[in-house]
Amino acid sequence: MSYIQSIYHLVFRTYRSEKTINVEHERELYGVILSQSENQKAKIYRIGGMPDHVHILVSLPATLSVAQYVQAVKTFTSKWLRESLSFPAWRGWGHEYAAISYCVRDKDIIVNYIKGQKEHHKRVSFQEEYRAFLEENGVTIREEYFLKD
Repeated sequence: MSYIQSIYHLVFRTYRSEKTINVEHERELYGVILSQSENQKAKIYRIGGMPDHVHILVSLPATLSVAQYVQAVKTFTSKWLRESLSFPAWRGWGHEYAAISYCVRDKDIIVNYIKGQKEHHKRVSFQEEYRAFLEENGVTIREEYFLKD
């Protein structure tokens, strides 16, 4: 028996950071993400975000890579959002995403950070948040690609 615990804080945004996730219906989207995650045997700790991006704190099974998980969630939700009358302006997800691994001891800190997104973004733009998130976690930003789609 192998014992594996992998927790990731994922951030992905809408196409061109357009504000196409209606706040009134965001919980419907989060429910679809939760369902899709459960189908992949992933454990969601928290989902939250803003009209232009989503944060997910998730634990993935050993048989599922981060790239596979993100691709499946983005593909499934994009199709669902396109068909939903609640998201009439939906045009898709941006190509890039961020996935930062954390220790289970950090779980509550990240959960609270995701819960506080609405308040946080009264002071900080998504671009500022995303850049800081990447830099604080030692990710090299390639400016020619940063938030370009």
